[in-house]
Amino acid sequence: MNRKKTFTAAGVAAAIMLTFPTAGALADSAEGDEIITLGEDLTTEQRDQLLNEMDAGSEVETITVSNEEEHEYLGDYMSAADIGTRALSSAKITTAGSGDGIDVETTNITKISEAMYANAMITAGVEDAEVYVTAPMDVSGTGALTGILKAYEVQNDVTIPEEQKQVANEEVVKTAELGESIGTEEATELITRVKQEISEQNIESSEDIRVLIQNIAVDMNIELTQEQTDGLVSLFDRMKDLNVDWNQVQDEISKVQDNIGGFVNSEETQSFFAGFLEFINGIIDSLFGGSEEPESNS
Repeated sequence: MNRKKTFTAAGVAAAIMLTFPTAGALADSAEGDEIITLGEDLTTEQRDQLLNEMDAGSEVETITVSNEEEHEYLGDYMSAADIGTRALSSAKITTAGSGDGIDVETTNITKISEAMYANAMITAGVEDAEVYVTAPMDVSGTGALTGILKAYEVQNDVTIPEEQKQVANEEVVKTAELGESIGTEEATELITRVKQEISEQNIESSEDIRVLIQNIAVDMNIELTQEQTDGLVSLFDRMKDLNVDWNQVQDEISKVQDNIGGFVNSEETQSFFAGFLEFINGIIDSLFGGSEEPESNS
């Protein structure tokens, strides 16, 4: 059984670097509440196996995720072969305490990392959740990626905007694919540097974004294909057009600082996080005029 536990330092870096909260959901569930999402194509035996593995009580709410839903949310960003023809991956989402942030654990998931799941959840506005993702055998995990957001909506009686879900899925998939090509660290650094330059230079047009991506790639000695460049231009175009809640960004920064203290100890990693948090604060300052407090969007 392939079991992995978040967060490693690299996983946390990826989860934070690649995401901006775009719409916070007001939690309607209580700490400890659970909901389980199951792949629609599980056999009865596999379903029982996973429910037992997830220690599901008889009263726990369950929902299903279909392969059709996987293709709906991931079909524009992943090949049909990678998505597959059966929805098997499943997940348990437990409401965490206020301010606890997101924690993810996976078993038998091969395509989507713990950090990628966390990335999608943060981008979609999910807060304070413990997530366990599993399958009866090694699978890509794309069904769980879709199911987590669906379960969170049901659990908290909220609706995540469709565009927000799409951008979250696109960011996860494109970053994962880029990481497979140029390396995870290089991919996360490239994405972060592009975001930083966009915020500092107030770049708005697609062509400006394209030139910026190409210049940073050259500076990092990275060769991007035309397809990779086009994909990143599309991603950043869509991301900058989302209605970002910067008050929530500040809240998430505080949570990240608390969460990483216990297990990110290297000087290099601490330096990275210090620089990244400074970058985020710089964006907030540029948007809201330096020392002025941002207005509440609530």
